[in-house]
Amino acid sequence: MLKEFREFAMKGNVVDLAVGVVIGAAFGSIVTSLVGDIIMPIVGAISGGLDFSNYYTPLSKAVMATNLADAKKQGAVLAWGNFLTLTLNFIIVAFVLFVVIRFMNGLKRKDEEAPAPSKPTRQEELLTEIRDLLKKS
Repeated sequence: MLKEFREFAMKGNVVDLAVGVVIGAAFGSIVTSLVGDIIMPIVGAISGGLDFSNYYTPLSKAVMATNLADAKKQGAVLAWGNFLTLTLNFIIVAFVLFVVIRFMNGLKRKDEEAPAPSKPTRQEELLTEIRDLLKKS
């Protein structure tokens, strides 16, 4: 049973999948930092310093806090600003992935479009010569 498991785990597809998951997690961290540390501060500066993640609607009269963390401690809240922020993050991450995949597909197409021209075989050369001789006569 251990031998079978080892053979399964060492198959190319399983190893490729594991590498993809690790690289995906690392890429996710990079994109999360891009969104949180670069893009969202720019959006906040453009919108006058608004931080959407603290926008909420209280669902209880007991909620009187001015920020989301304290409001959640006081009672039920509808954290629509946090949802808006996460949705915006998702759209940005999806767009970045789209651009990266499109770039990689473009590189792949360039590699496929540039096959070396094949040299005609000896038989094709002879047939071309015969054709040319027949045209002359």
